[in-house]
Amino acid sequence: MESSELKRSKDSPNSDESAGLSSFPDEVLERVLSLLKSHRDRSFVSLVCKDWYNAERWSRTHVFIGNCYSVSPEIVARRFPNIRSVTLKGKPRFSDFNLVPQNWGADIHAWLVVFAAKYPFLEELRLKRMAISDESLALLAVAFPNFKALSLLSCDGFSTNGLAAIATNCKNLTELDIQENGIDDKGGSWLGCFPESFTSLEVLNFANLTSDINFDALERLVGRCKSMRVLKLNRSISLEQLQRLLVNAPQLAELGTGSFSQELTFRQYKELECTLSNRKNMHTLSGLWEAKGIYLPALYPACTNLTFLNLSYAALQSSELAKLLAHCPRLKRLWVLDTVQDKGLEAIGLNCPLLEELRVFPDDPFGQPDYLTNEPMDEAFGAVVKTCTKLQRLSVSGLLTDLTFEYIGRYAKNLETLSVAFAGSSDWGMQCVLGGCPKLRKLEIRDCPFGNAALLSGLEKYESMRSLWMSACKVTMNGCRLLAREMPRLNVEVMKEDGSDDSQADKVYVYRSIAGPRRDAPPSVLTL
Repeated sequence: MESSELKRSKDSPNSDESAGLSSFPDEVLERVLSLLKSHRDRSFVSLVCKDWYNAERWSRTHVFIGNCYSVSPEIVARRFPNIRSVTLKGKPRFSDFNLVPQNWGADIHAWLVVFAAKYPFLEELRLKRMAISDESLALLAVAFPNFKALSLLSCDGFSTNGLAAIATNCKNLTELDIQENGIDDKGGSWLGCFPESFTSLEVLNFANLTSDINFDALERLVGRCKSMRVLKLNRSISLEQLQRLLVNAPQLAELGTGSFSQELTFRQYKELECTLSNRKNMHTLSGLWEAKGIYLPALYPACTNLTFLNLSYAALQSSELAKLLAHCPRLKRLWVLDTVQDKGLEAIGLNCPLLEELRVFPDDPFGQPDYLTNEPMDEAFGAVVKTCTKLQRLSVSGLLTDLTFEYIGRYAKNLETLSVAFAGSSDWGMQCVLGGCPKLRKLEIRDCPFGNAALLSGLEKYESMRSLWMSACKVTMNGCRLLAREMPRLNVEVMKEDGSDDSQADKVYVYRSIAGPRRDAPPSVLTL
């Protein structure tokens, strides 16, 4: 749910103007609206007339909030009284790279207190980059008797003791998705907290926990839960153990392997290859830590129907990637490290015509040229945006000039999210993007030579976007003040570091909000 949608709750359609538009009985209209799954479609429906607005309000069971500061929990509860599923996002994405102060905010506890009072029937909570404590997890475990699904992605503030509380108390749990969190990992014993009678789990993801897992408890849990369709393991799980788990999980559609570098005997390799060859219904593959090229062919039969391939932990070379992609004709999402270089990006353009999302993460945090040509990788990214016309998300980094951004502005007409690091030549590059990508909703920039001209070139676009982040660029405080003055409905936040130049805006975060400036900002965050 976007803030503009909630804003309309204060200004719903006039009943006189819309009289006669809806002749359906309320219960029929609510039943019809309940079949709409798209948040955008439901938002449009709520604008038709007052009857449809109210029907949509009462029939809505799932709410998506792309920025926890775009609205307040009280406003959400007033607007939608029957919510059973909440997806909530907090900190900017570059908090993943420690660019946001630890005490920045986005604490879930105040939301949970409101939900416990207003939504005791809550079944699903999906959080991304939120702060959540063991106390909050304990509240969650006991406040919602029919709770079924918990997803924590890039959250922090909790430990495996909180996971133990969830495993012990949530008897109807079908999903436990714990990924890339700043978690205090106290060991793998929490997996043993699931009761022996527990059989309902369908999704289990602990890919980024660092400690060794109680494998016997994991194997028993997977064996009991016959409907397991998502299993993502941490790097402590060996290839031999992976094969044993796969035998007990024939329904898997999403797999995250553990380490992919164990020395296998010929028999063990053949057993793994045989098991994977029977997984042609898989659509997501990730993990592959420390992947050895010699074992990658075992994956080929399982790649036929893949739509998402996450190689952000596998430092593959261009030739290895090209061979793997030849077996992935239906790929829509791809995450890779820049170790694939120019040839790897060319292989993406050749093999992935259906691609909608490409993220290229830096193996080295500072941009590097192509290792063969020693030239910028402009043409490689240009080939991707020209060929993959459905591209919606793009993450780029490295030695890139304004030409890359000119290509993006010219060809990436469906692009919604762009993340840029250590790239670009001048303000012109970002002006090409802001002027040429009509569907852009989220723009994230760090360590780039973009300044006030780039920032202010988006004035006509920011109210239709969800957020803008700029850090370690050439933006000044005066530029930010001008933006805030010209766009009073935006929250313009500047994060200042101790000892920094007062005239420079170190980190800028711009977003829409109907709740006004937030009340929990730390002293280092200035709202202009």
